[in-house]
Amino acid sequence: MTPRQPKPASPQASDPEPTAPLPAPELTESECRRCGTLIAGLDGRYACGVCGWVNDHTEGHRRLPRADEDPDLPRPRRTHRRRRGPAH
Repeated sequence: MTPRQPKPASPQASDPEPTAPLPAPELTESECRRCGTLIAGLDGRYACGVCGWVNDHTEGHRRLPRADEDPDLPRPRRTHRRRRGPAH
Protein backbone atom coordinates (compact mmCIF):
# COMPACT_ATOMS: atom_id res chain seq x y z
CA MET A 1 0.00 0.00 0.00
CA THR A 2 1.38 3.41 -0.97
CA PRO A 3 1.30 6.18 1.66
CA ARG A 4 -1.07 8.99 0.79
CA GLN A 5 0.60 12.23 -0.24
CA PRO A 6 -0.71 15.37 1.48
CA LYS A 7 -2.66 17.66 -0.80
CA PRO A 8 -1.24 21.15 -1.25
CA ALA A 9 -3.12 23.80 0.67
CA SER A 10 -5.56 25.57 -1.59
CA PRO A 11 -7.14 28.94 -0.86
CA GLN A 12 -10.67 28.73 0.48
CA ALA A 13 -13.40 29.86 -1.86
CA SER A 14 -14.75 32.08 0.93
CA ASP A 15 -11.44 33.94 1.26
CA PRO A 16 -11.65 36.83 -1.19
CA GLU A 17 -8.53 38.16 -2.85
CA PRO A 18 -7.40 41.48 -1.39
CA THR A 19 -8.58 44.02 -3.94
CA ALA A 20 -9.03 47.19 -1.93
CA PRO A 21 -8.02 48.38 1.50
CA LEU A 22 -10.46 47.51 4.25
CA PRO A 23 -12.60 50.36 5.58
CA ALA A 24 -11.68 51.93 8.88
CA PRO A 25 -13.10 50.06 11.89
CA GLU A 26 -16.36 51.35 13.36
CA LEU A 27 -16.50 52.28 17.04
CA THR A 28 -19.42 50.39 18.61
CA GLU A 29 -20.93 50.31 22.11
CA SER A 30 -22.72 47.61 24.07
CA GLU A 31 -23.36 46.45 27.62
CA CYS A 32 -21.04 43.84 29.08
CA ARG A 33 -22.86 40.51 29.14
CA ARG A 34 -21.35 39.66 32.53
CA CYS A 35 -21.53 42.84 34.64
CA GLY A 36 -23.64 45.29 32.57
CA THR A 37 -20.97 48.00 32.24
CA LEU A 38 -21.25 50.13 29.09
CA ILE A 39 -18.26 49.15 26.93
CA ALA A 40 -16.94 50.27 23.57
CA GLY A 41 -15.32 48.13 20.94
CA LEU A 42 -14.36 47.99 17.29
CA ASP A 43 -16.77 46.43 14.79
CA GLY A 44 -18.72 44.61 17.51
CA ARG A 45 -15.71 43.06 19.24
CA TYR A 46 -15.64 43.90 22.93
CA ALA A 47 -13.57 43.45 26.07
CA CYS A 48 -14.76 44.67 29.47
CA GLY A 49 -12.11 46.37 31.55
CA VAL A 50 -14.18 45.98 34.73
CA CYS A 51 -14.79 42.21 34.88
CA GLY A 52 -12.57 40.89 32.06
CA TRP A 53 -15.35 39.51 29.85
CA VAL A 54 -14.48 39.28 26.14
CA ASN A 55 -16.82 38.31 23.31
CA ASP A 56 -15.68 35.85 20.67
CA HIS A 57 -13.98 37.38 17.63
CA THR A 58 -16.52 35.70 15.33
CA GLU A 59 -19.27 37.92 16.77
CA GLY A 60 -17.84 41.00 15.06
CA HIS A 61 -19.68 42.88 12.34
CA ARG A 62 -16.97 42.38 9.71
CA ARG A 63 -14.30 39.81 9.01
CA LEU A 64 -10.92 40.40 10.55
CA PRO A 65 -8.15 41.42 8.15
CA ARG A 66 -5.63 38.82 7.07
CA ALA A 67 -1.97 39.39 7.90
CA ASP A 68 -1.17 40.43 4.34
CA GLU A 69 -3.87 43.13 4.59
CA ASP A 70 -2.36 44.66 7.74
CA PRO A 71 -0.62 47.93 6.89
CA ASP A 72 1.55 47.52 10.00
CA LEU A 73 2.74 44.03 9.05
CA PRO A 74 6.50 43.91 9.63
CA ARG A 75 8.29 43.22 6.36
CA PRO A 76 11.27 40.88 6.24
CA ARG A 77 14.53 42.68 6.90
CA ARG A 78 17.08 42.86 4.18
CA THR A 79 20.40 41.40 5.05
CA HIS A 80 23.37 43.47 4.05
CA ARG A 81 26.81 42.06 3.79
CA ARG A 82 29.43 44.01 5.60
CA ARG A 83 32.05 45.45 3.37
CA ARG A 84 35.50 44.51 4.26
CA GLY A 85 37.74 47.48 4.59
CA PRO A 86 41.41 47.54 3.67
CA ALA A 87 43.58 45.30 5.80
CA HIS A 88 45.74 47.20 8.29
